[in-house]
Amino acid sequence: MALVGPHPAVADVRRAVREAVADLDPGDLVLAACSGGADSLALAAALGFVAPRAGLRSGLVTVDHQLQEGSEERAERVAGMAAGLGLGLAEVCTVTVGTAGGPEAAAREARYAALAETADRIGARAVLLGHTRDDQAETVLLGLARGSGPRSLSGMAAVSGRYRRPFLELPRRTTEDACRALALSPWDDPHNEDPRYTRVRVRRRILPVLVDELGPGIPEALARTARLAREDADALDQWADSAYQDCALSDIDGRLSLAVTALEGLPDAVRRRVLRRAAIAAGAPSGALSATHVLAVDRLVTHWRGQKAVDLPGGLSAVRRYGTLILAISPIA
Repeated sequence: MALVGPHPAVADVRRAVREAVADLDPGDLVLAACSGGADSLALAAALGFVAPRAGLRSGLVTVDHQLQEGSEERAERVAGMAAGLGLGLAEVCTVTVGTAGGPEAAAREARYAALAETADRIGARAVLLGHTRDDQAETVLLGLARGSGPRSLSGMAAVSGRYRRPFLELPRRTTEDACRALALSPWDDPHNEDPRYTRVRVRRRILPVLVDELGPGIPEALARTARLAREDADALDQWADSAYQDCALSDIDGRLSLAVTALEGLPDAVRRRVLRRAAIAAGAPSGALSATHVLAVDRLVTHWRGQKAVDLPGGLSAVRRYGTLILAISPIA
């Protein structure tokens, strides 16, 4: 009699998780961030299968954002599924979502802060996130709409510090099929249908139009674009790191100085990365430093006409003096 293996979707999610944790040491603790949706539920189930076979300890962490009625009970139900999924422990993190940056950004910031605190507290080596290829495609479209360059188009990284995203090469339908095959009942978050959220509009309106008009391979093509853009952005960042060391003259008493002649010899993309890095090092908040700010500083290098200092976020100023670009928070005499 022929042996029957797991459903193909189940095999796919297990394989993805197995590859994502392959470099960890026996005894390491790995957490699955689980909201109860199909993506994260399939992730938690796959980790529950893979971890003991790899000699790893495993757990589930779920975040209660307190944004919906009954969220506390729902979070407890998700945590209560851990043992049945083969996971050794479960944590519920209750957060208060602020307003900075809009509801989506504020919820994301609160969620990642909770995941980081939990991982630190219980000594987790890695936290797995359930983002799929479809999520990556949506992220690329959102980055394209912001017009913020290749780093934004590069989407989410498969590995970013403690966070790992095993499903970035898998379509969302695979996680849904895996849940059905495992007789798991995902929770459908009503926020995922709320058109007030930008990502929901991209998911429900914009991406389907692209698929209808250009073909079903659009999500995969966008995810591939993210991977290629990330490789290019990483290479440019490495070049800029080296160039920054060559251009920096001093960093004394809050005054950071760069040699204009060294900056002038760099390609635009590298030079602007150097300037952005310098501005952040001098005290400009990274989240408030826009491409417009960087371009204004860049003109002090490439289109010098004796112009006055450029004001930057955080009370920072940039000015050119005698072949030197100076960035400082205090007034530049």
